[in-house]
Amino acid sequence: MSNIRLFYRESLSLNLTATLDKSQSHYVSKVMRVKENEVFSLFNSSGEWEAKILSVSKSIVEFNVMKQLRQTENFKELWLAFSPIKSNYFNFMIQKATELGVTKFLPIIFDRTIVRKINKERLGKVIIEAAEQSNRITVPTIEEPQKLKNFLNNDMDLIFTDLNTTNTKIDLQKLTTKPTCVIIGPEGDFLRRRGKRFLNLRGFNQLKLVKTF
Repeated sequence: MSNIRLFYRESLSLNLTATLDKSQSHYVSKVMRVKENEVFSLFNSSGEWEAKILSVSKSIVEFNVMKQLRQTENFKELWLAFSPIKSNYFNFMIQKATELGVTKFLPIIFDRTIVRKINKERLGKVIIEAAEQSNRITVPTIEEPQKLKNFLNNDMDLIFTDLNTTNTKIDLQKLTTKPTCVIIGPEGDFLRRRGKRFLNLRGFNQLKLVKTF
């Protein structure tokens, strides 16, 4: 079996015969040069499946699903709320957070946020590629940018990264079964009046960011 893993948006099931889209077909047949009767894997929320190439016609790959390799993962929801940043750093952050297991990205517009628009289509591609490369089955979602007030309506355990706290550890045993959300402020940090809003929230935890390089 090849080491090719592709995220497949449509439903997957045993004995399914279907085709890859134009971009994925090009990648499989032209870039990776996988031939007829060779196998690769497809994944989505239904799990991961082994598929065999039936044919390559007019640069479109037809495949058949042969067996299930892994079932859907059971996981705790881990969210990352953040202030959007410049493009190159943004892509890197999304990529690495996906590899580390984040399940949802929530862009927040703070008072000091500089970048106030995001390209969800481009970031979606970064997320899918990171999931394919890191052996994940679940693909994180990314929401539209929202105001802090709206974000705080979510039912979650919140880890607030604060430069002014001395706490450098979180007791994971105290977290509930609710989604755990780490929130990181803008480049100019939180306004103090904004930071104080977190103090009265249920499930609130402060954590100091420590540089490791």
